[in-house]
Amino acid sequence: MTRRALVLTVSDGVSAGVRDDSSGDTLQEILVEAGYVVNRELVADDAGDISQILSASAAEHDLIVTTGGTGFGPRDVTPEATGVVLDREAPGLVHLMLAKGLESTPMAALSRLRAGAIGSCLIINVPGSPKGAAESLNAVIDLLPHALDLLGGDTEH
Repeated sequence: MTRRALVLTVSDGVSAGVRDDSSGDTLQEILVEAGYVVNRELVADDAGDISQILSASAAEHDLIVTTGGTGFGPRDVTPEATGVVLDREAPGLVHLMLAKGLESTPMAALSRLRAGAIGSCLIINVPGSPKGAAESLNAVIDLLPHALDLLGGDTEH
């Protein structure tokens, strides 16, 4: 089964064209290698716009990975925008991603990640740095097929 993923880069700089989307590129590489068909979108750090894209894209994708907007900056609103649209949270995925990040740097404790589902679509927030994004996604990548099966209604064990 081919799974559809969206990499949503949340960044004022990238959406304005003044910064490269290195994290988005990194996430796309990981997901393609794992067998996903990947689409990409960009959005500025605006909670309403982020929530709207997540809601609209959930029906078309099995997985949405956002990168950026998870820090302590005043425009870092991705977790809040994600929380508005989630049907159910997945705190275990967040704990796993944070634990992996803490192996590399104590600064990972400042990352405000969120994960959960809208219907049968899983949404995962990862940091905006290429290293942090890769570490977070790689921490959960092997769990995603089973999580997506469960969200899709395949609950046979």
